[in-house]
Amino acid sequence: MTHSQRLRFWLIGLAVFLALLWLLKGMLLPFVAGMVIAYFLDPLADRLEALGLSRTLATAIVTGGFFLFFFGILVVLLPLLEHQVVEFVHRVPGYIDTLEARVQPLILEIKRKLSKGDIEKLRSSAGEYAGTAISWGIGVVKDMLSGGLAILNLLSLLFITPIVAFYLVHDWDVIKAKIDSWLPRDHADTIRVQLREIDRTISGFVRGQATVCLVMAAFYGLGLSLVGLDLGLVIGLGAGLFSFVPYLGVISGFVAGIALGFAQTQGWELPGLVAMVFAAGQVLEGNVLTPKLVGSKVGLHPVWIIFALLAFGSLFGFVGLLLAVPLAAVIGVLVRFAMGRYLASRLYHGDGVP
Repeated sequence: MTHSQRLRFWLIGLAVFLALLWLLKGMLLPFVAGMVIAYFLDPLADRLEALGLSRTLATAIVTGGFFLFFFGILVVLLPLLEHQVVEFVHRVPGYIDTLEARVQPLILEIKRKLSKGDIEKLRSSAGEYAGTAISWGIGVVKDMLSGGLAILNLLSLLFITPIVAFYLVHDWDVIKAKIDSWLPRDHADTIRVQLREIDRTISGFVRGQATVCLVMAAFYGLGLSLVGLDLGLVIGLGAGLFSFVPYLGVISGFVAGIALGFAQTQGWELPGLVAMVFAAGQVLEGNVLTPKLVGSKVGLHPVWIIFALLAFGSLFGFVGLLLAVPLAAVIGVLVRFAMGRYLASRLYHGDGVP
């Protein structure tokens, strides 16, 4: 088989894989979620197995402990979150009154300086933009609930994902050995090196960044609740969990917290305390957590991560978000490998250099 025939074979295989991924994206969520969980839990199962436990028992302890801990956290947090949301809804009229008291002097000053025609233009423009934003929000909700898959996906996550995770953790080493046996023998060593680099990149970022997100969610949620911000636990947890996307979590949480702080009170103390919580969180994340848990050598630039999340999320929905960082790591490793081969080739140096 010639080089061009091999390349054609692998390109066709990649195209078939992407086509199947696209066609089956509506049912892949529990399987992809189970694969992600298994990837996290496999090292723990290996450690328990090294201590003398059977693989089945180690898998049962690890997966059972993970899901018990996860559902326990939900049982504890959901009543608190529900209470804060209900209290927030009840206090909305008070927020509106506070914001009116803050904004009224500014509105009067604008009316004094602008003509009636300019004010009418501002009103019409604001109405158009508000209508566009509402239409966009309704469209997002419709997309999330389209096809009747929302409830099905939720049920599959609750019941199918634990089963998939258990079997994948149990057979993880067997699956790796089987895949290794399928590698083309002429290039097996090179592929193994790249797979180890991919695993190092994914484990360094995904496992580390997930730990950072959980720690920051607890820090922001507790901090905003202690300073007295209404809906502080909800905003803090959201800011921490969305920190998986670089800068998105802290910026969105900071804006929401400051805005709610100004709506909650007419003073500047609460917004200032909210800002201090986020500033302390950034110091903790940037100087302690990220350097120790993630490191600086994973090879995934924040801009590349944001692009991958947006691209794969728009193509495959929530499944794409789960696959975005692993696929970004794979592409990054392969691109670095290709660039290394290019820089060592005649194509780069010219015919005069061997």
